[in-house]
Formats: sequence, structure tokens, C-alpha cells
Amino acid sequence: MAIIKVENAPVVWRFLNGVINVYKPACLTVQQVRQTIIGNLCRDLNQMKVRPPLQRIAIESVANSKYIVRQTEDLSDNVLVAGPRYQPEDVKVRMSANHGRLTSGVLVIGINKGISMAQRIQENRPLRVYRITGFLGKATESHFERSRVIAKATVKHIGSDKIGRLLAAMQASHQKKMFELCGIDIQSQAAYDMAVKGTIRPADNTQPMIYGIKLVEFRRPFFTIEIHAINETEAYIGILIHEIGLGLKSVAHCVGIRCIRHGHFDLEHSLLRNNWNLQSILASMAHTNQLIKQHPEILNQSISHLTNLDPNQSSESKTIGDNIS
Repeated sequence: MAIIKVENAPVVWRFLNGVINVYKPACLTVQQVRQTIIGNLCRDLNQMKVRPPLQRIAIESVANSKYIVRQTEDLSDNVLVAGPRYQPEDVKVRMSANHGRLTSGVLVIGINKGISMAQRIQENRPLRVYRITGFLGKATESHFERSRVIAKATVKHIGSDKIGRLLAAMQASHQKKMFELCGIDIQSQAAYDMAVKGTIRPADNTQPMIYGIKLVEFRRPFFTIEIHAINETEAYIGILIHEIGLGLKSVAHCVGIRCIRHGHFDLEHSLLRNNWNLQSILASMAHTNQLIKQHPEILNQSISHLTNLDPNQSSESKTIGDNIS
């Protein structure tokens, strides 16, 4: 297939609708990411061939009481008067996850008509995978680095085996908690029937759930864990690292959080900050369209269930796949 170079901004604008996968740097808020992408898109679009100024009808009088009607440029529509053709308020952007300032990694973003797709991805509650680095021996006020140290403890007694056993116990506790909140005995047939249908996901987006947690690296006093979670927040992850430190008869705080996967979106196809331009964003949209064709459950879940995790309610699960058009 021949590659056609398009230099007409209105033509490119019609194709600027979809979902992209970008790599969010740490110490950068999602709002700053949004503003940067919008600014770069407007800059690149305005550098292309934009529409000419509108024309207005001018009637001029000449000799012998005659008039001439002609078209002239409407100066009020000139870019020197009205500003660039593409303004930041013209571009609509929505994030499918609200990463904290200290979190880096995969961030799925909908642009223009793609904001509805980003919303559906968020409503489907896909699993997110994180690599989290903790520091043993110091506890801070906010459970994160660059905060006041409030406690210190020894770490010589801590080894990778001890951390592995603690994480396995925490994972089993979280899995048991899912069924208990549904009012189901984990040893019952009902629990098995619910588990084989897919991931048990809370309908309440304020209820964090951890589905897997393991140790991937240990270099005392640093340790790195990998978690699979839903509805997690940066503050919750900081508390989790703090609890791990207490469980090891010590203290700990979080020094790094990186999202390595969001559903089917991974780091391999994330756009780095120096690639947040029009050409790369359009290429990312094309790749995302192919990914959605291969995995339609990204937008329309038909297996996994969103369950009301409320002990006062029945264990009947609720699927939202049919409610999403």
C-alpha cells in the first residue's frame, strides 16, 4: 500500500479520534500530561495547511452612481486577528485512569470522539499491573519519599524468603476478602461458580482489590513487588508498602510506582514524552484500533463480572457488558 503524505490540517483533524497509550513520567500530574498533549496537537495542526480566511461581500460605489460587488478577505477571520485555527479548547481529552503525581507508566487517553471509548475502558475496570519499589528501614509521614521521616527500624533480619511468605499471605487474604464481601464461603460451590466466570470486580470504584502480589527483586534495603489490582490509588499503594514493612517487623516507605500494563495496553507501545506529537499520536491510534479489533472485550466485557461487594446484599453478580453500547 502506497503511503500518501497529507498536509491538509482539516483532513488530519477528521482522523484525530481515538484512544492512545502514552508513558506518563513521574513527578508529572495527569493534568500536565493533558495540557502538553493538547498543546502539541494544536501546534502541529497549525503548522499544516489550514483553511483560508472566510470571504465577505463588499459593495463599492464608482462614478455615474454605479456600484461594484466583489468578494474580499474577511479580516476578522484572519489568523493574525482571530488567532491560530486550532485552539486548545477544540481538543477534547479524557484519561481512563487517574494516576497520581508520583506514578509513572502506562496511561490510556481518549481524544475527541475517543473520549467515549476511554470512558468505557474505565467502566470495565480492567486489571492494572504495577511494579512498586519500597525502602525498608524508614517510615515517612506520607508513606512516600520526600516526606518527613517519622520512624526507623533495623532490616538485617529481613530476607527475600520472608518477604515472599508475607506477600503470599496478603494475596490469600485479599482473595478471601473478595468472597467474604460477597457473602459467599470461599470453600463453597457458589464461590467456584463465580470464580470460573471471570475476575470478580467490585461495582463500587472506591473499593481497591488486589488479585496478585509477588516479589520480583530484593536488594536490601530496596525491594520491588508486582501487583495486579483494580480501583487502586497512589495513596492506597503507599499504605500497602507501609503495611508490608510492619508485617516484616520493620518499617518501609514507597520510593517508586510504575504501571506496566493497563488491561491489554502495555509499556512496549507507550509513547514517550518526546513522541507526544501529531504523527506519533495518529500512529498510536491506528495501533489501538487494531488492538481493540483483536480484543473487543476492551470496550465490551462479556465474561468478567462487576459485583456489588456488600455483605448486606445477595451474592448475585451484575454484568455491565450488555449495558454498554
